[in-house]
Amino acid sequence: MHDVIPRSGPPERTEPAGAGTSAAPASATVPAPPADAPDRTRGRHRARALGLVGALLLLAAVLVLSIAVGAKALSPGEVWQGLTDPGSPAYTVVNRMRLPRTLLGLLSGAALGLAGAVMQAVTRNPLADPGLLGINAGASAAIATAVAFLGIGGFTGYVWFGLIGAAVVSLLVYAVGGGRQATPAGLALAGAALNAALYSYVSAVMLLDSASLDRMRFWTVGSLASADPSTVAAVTPFVLVGLVLALALARPLNALAMGEESAQSLGARPARVRTVAVVAVTLLCGAATAACGPIVFVGLTVPHLVRALTGPDLRWMLPYCAVLAPVLLLGSDVLGRVLGRPGELQVGIVTAVLGGVFFLLFVRRGKAARA
Repeated sequence: MHDVIPRSGPPERTEPAGAGTSAAPASATVPAPPADAPDRTRGRHRARALGLVGALLLLAAVLVLSIAVGAKALSPGEVWQGLTDPGSPAYTVVNRMRLPRTLLGLLSGAALGLAGAVMQAVTRNPLADPGLLGINAGASAAIATAVAFLGIGGFTGYVWFGLIGAAVVSLLVYAVGGGRQATPAGLALAGAALNAALYSYVSAVMLLDSASLDRMRFWTVGSLASADPSTVAAVTPFVLVGLVLALALARPLNALAMGEESAQSLGARPARVRTVAVVAVTLLCGAATAACGPIVFVGLTVPHLVRALTGPDLRWMLPYCAVLAPVLLLGSDVLGRVLGRPGELQVGIVTAVLGGVFFLLFVRRGKAARA
């Protein structure tokens, strides 16, 4: 017999080809995450939280500017006296005019920004916007009909028409754009066609009815000038319900972004998510349009800017949009008051100019990315 000489090191294990593959440890096929991954995740969350705090401070500054700037500029001391002292000369200007205007801009800006973010997430269309997809036009057409043919006046009278018009056009755009097979291009084309047709109808109604023209000429371009305490009180419940629904959609929409099958495996129900999204967008857009008129580009511009700061996670995107969209709307309103002195330039005109510039930059960036 031959002597067996032991080898140094562990003995070799002989297995048939293919055997042991399933028994291999997970670390052999799935690389372990970097040791500093939790620290980096916490760092990103901390940066986003600090950014949100900064956005809130910016919003506070814009709120003060909105109250202080107007036909007559007010100092910070006069603003404070106007808010707290009924005997102050600035009390009527601050409490009856500028404070309601500022609060309406805050509510409407948050509504439009959140509506745009939710629409872009649901349709997976970066061009989705309450203005571009015709939802604002639907609300406007319904309100113009109520004013011209039914004699309805005031926000409390025609807000329901705005909500119905926004809901009907939302469904029409989705159906005409292809339904479940809708593509971003199809939705954009359907929205553009309905938008043009509905605004033509609104213009025809205003031209044929001089009384309607007088009542709606400032409203149709988008303005905060007619804000009063009753309008703010009436619009608040609709916007708050829409905000709660939109913010509650953050996790389901994140799941839906991975595809319907993946979303269902994570517990989300795509049909229910889309239904709640339509309800939220209808409440937000209908209420904001009824109160301020059809203000465009806020819902398109803000989500793109926020996405560059937070990434696509809607748990951060939606709160950022709710804060920064009022900054854009109120900042545009203040700019319109400064540029139009002694009168003012309607906020809808200012946001249209700023949004148009952004839209052109977005298109050029898309062409450069495809090149």
